[in-house]
Amino acid sequence: MASTYGAAQVLVASNRGPVSYAVGEDGSLNAKRGGGGLVSGLSAIGSDADALWVCSALSDGDREAVRRGVGEDGVRMLDIPADVHADAYNGIANSVLWFVHHMIYQTPLEPVFDAEFRRQWASYETYNRAFAEALAEEAAQGAAVVVQDYHLTLVPGMLRALRPDLRIGHFSHTPWAPPEYFRMLPDDVAGQVLRGMLGADRLGFLTQRWADAFTACAEQFAGGLGGTRIGVHGLGADADFLRKRSHEQDVEERMAALREEIGEGRRTIVRVDRTELSKNIVRGLLAYRRLLQTHAEWRERVVHVAFAYPSRQDLAVYREYTAEVRRVAEEINAEFGTPGWTPVVLNLKDDFARSLAAYRLADVALVNPIRDGMNLVAKEVPVVSDAGCALVLSREAGAFEELAEDAITVNPYDITGTATALHEALSMRPEERAERSKRLAAAATALPPAQWFLDQLDALRG
Repeated sequence: MASTYGAAQVLVASNRGPVSYAVGEDGSLNAKRGGGGLVSGLSAIGSDADALWVCSALSDGDREAVRRGVGEDGVRMLDIPADVHADAYNGIANSVLWFVHHMIYQTPLEPVFDAEFRRQWASYETYNRAFAEALAEEAAQGAAVVVQDYHLTLVPGMLRALRPDLRIGHFSHTPWAPPEYFRMLPDDVAGQVLRGMLGADRLGFLTQRWADAFTACAEQFAGGLGGTRIGVHGLGADADFLRKRSHEQDVEERMAALREEIGEGRRTIVRVDRTELSKNIVRGLLAYRRLLQTHAEWRERVVHVAFAYPSRQDLAVYREYTAEVRRVAEEINAEFGTPGWTPVVLNLKDDFARSLAAYRLADVALVNPIRDGMNLVAKEVPVVSDAGCALVLSREAGAFEELAEDAITVNPYDITGTATALHEALSMRPEERAERSKRLAAAATALPPAQWFLDQLDALRG
């Protein structure tokens, strides 16, 4: 009897894949490659490893590529109906699970788990099942499967039922909610999520804190971990890539433009974030305003370079948040600005080269999330900063676990405390700033993306 197993020995599953497609005016399909830790990791295992990346078709171009049978070796895109994907991705993953794990609900008004939630939850199940079935079909006997993130929490359990021979891992790139917040989910849904995750042989988290929170949830609501193992892998910055990329011509050009916009001899407080609710951009701006109010000596001597790139703008709450970021920045400029000084340089258009230019110019990096799985910006700025930077870091960022010793710690809700921290950072002697930045960069690059992935794979196979 012929084997019904596929050929892939190593499989990665994630909502977003390593390639995307756009339809040109002439109807041709144009492919664009992505980057990141998973891409580096899969490259590191070698082209002869029979690896496959299973992902979702996210755009019309992606879906058209699937329908035409166009694709790249080592990638399988799933043409999940657009309405099902929207319900699963925006309705559940980004509007429920993200909010629970980042603890950002306005609880007097939300969440509301009604009939509409149940309809969207059914789509989330359908979406996860499509991944599980594709992985089951493609995986060789005994293959290793590494499932990524909160979009696919049900996949390990579903895949285990279909293919008990596989070695299944799941990695969470977000925090994990403590039991008292996780229990906000309807009991049956909370149980499904935990049982789905516990279908894996091994679960990975960015910090021990998030791993402990999952373990506590499993013990309280699912009777324990069973045979599932837990691991911690703190994703690091890719130093070689960042240092090389940050000295290319387009970055140099943007540095020159930024220097002109900032003004000669001024200090810089840099932040680069998506306008994600958990990133806490508005409170960062309010803290900067407080700095200017309480330390008049910094007026006209410092500029807050705030790059806040739009995120999830198809959700109303994110559009409103982006508008609030703009409003507060404009208020600060109106209150303190002079003909020769703009206190806040705000840009809402994504530009990676400009972000790297800001990193290089940073005297102070402000990273103050309400809650964050890791926060790679906190790790990237010290690696790239030309003269070394002081890092003002929220104690609620996952990166805090590795960087706290050389950062200036803040409570992300404390505007006054954050303003004081910004003053301390700006006042730091250049020699101390450079020395701290050197130690921060060393800690930040301890587990580069390729090794981060390989460590997980080795632990799963072991």
